[in-house]
Amino acid sequence: MTEQHNRSLAIGVLTGSIVTLAATGAIYLAAKRKHDDTMDIVDGVDGLIGNTKLMRIRSLSEATGCTILGKAEFLNPGGSAKDRVALNIIRSAEEAGILKPKTTIFEGTVGSTGISLAMIARARGYRAWIVMPDDQAQEKYQLLEKLGAAVEKVRPVSIIDKNQFVNLAKARGESQGYFANQFENEANFHIHYTTTAPEIYRQTRGRIDALVLGAGTGGTLSGLATYLKARIKHLQVFLADPPGSGLFNKVKYNIMYAPQEREGSRRRHQVDTVVEGIGINRLTRNFDSGRHLVDDAFRVTDQEAVKMSRFLVREDGLFIGSSTAVNCVAAVRVARQLGPGHTIVTILNDSGQRHLTKFWNDDYLNAEGLSTTLDESEGINDFVH
Repeated sequence: MTEQHNRSLAIGVLTGSIVTLAATGAIYLAAKRKHDDTMDIVDGVDGLIGNTKLMRIRSLSEATGCTILGKAEFLNPGGSAKDRVALNIIRSAEEAGILKPKTTIFEGTVGSTGISLAMIARARGYRAWIVMPDDQAQEKYQLLEKLGAAVEKVRPVSIIDKNQFVNLAKARGESQGYFANQFENEANFHIHYTTTAPEIYRQTRGRIDALVLGAGTGGTLSGLATYLKARIKHLQVFLADPPGSGLFNKVKYNIMYAPQEREGSRRRHQVDTVVEGIGINRLTRNFDSGRHLVDDAFRVTDQEAVKMSRFLVREDGLFIGSSTAVNCVAAVRVARQLGPGHTIVTILNDSGQRHLTKFWNDDYLNAEGLSTTLDESEGINDFVH
């Protein structure tokens, strides 16, 4: 009887211990979950910027035998990678004591940086005045106006012209407020070096073979290349460049143009492409800081970019903008060059939502001589050359 009693007592103690441990574990997990949930709260819209996901692009990965990853920068609250740049430019100016409440921030942009600046300026008590070429997608102007920015549209001209959009923004900013200067401001480069690049390194655990992206200001490319190449010795960096841009020739041949073509020797708009946001015919400080780290460059045609955008919607439900389409075409070329089994990272700059009236307007593209149809049988080998 005593033996049976002792056995029952032992079983009771053991059962009680298990129940206690289970209850303690449940309480701990509930508390941890509550703590983690509160950690997800950010302060204001600028707290949403960064830490974007890195996604495997299924169709391109399966077609090439490589792992092609896209950094989903379109998930930033302002819809593009430029949110990071705009926030750091403003923060840097605040730290330097340059910005005061209600200061007007001036910038010359083709759209995305202006949208980001307008959003963050509103959130932090400033005004935004955006100078843009008048040939950009209409929804960019509309977004800026809805965000409360003053929008000044100008004719596309060479950088030598005082009425070129960047020059106008600089002149207005120096006399009436603060000029953000995204092309030359090193806050652009630094934010990608200190946030975007470490995120990619952490997300991939440093297992990357190639980095592929286009350049406008050059801040993203230089910031990523500088950080990642210092840590991944075998990493190759490739520039994706649209028609009319001089960066392809600068990387390939160390010359941007023939003497008669250099920016400033002619007075018409030079970059002849439907792609917006990348491509330029001068060296910016941001691009030049990382130019020596670029291993090779690819010229991507407008037709390739258009077809790629339609392909990614059909296969992945991925609705991308024009510069992202250029990046994805170049990523496929790099995959072919390296061969199956490699990991390639590119940047998904923005979605197609701010390109509806141009890059996603079939009538507009057809008038430019570009085909917008994609047969069900067409794959990337049919349009990426």
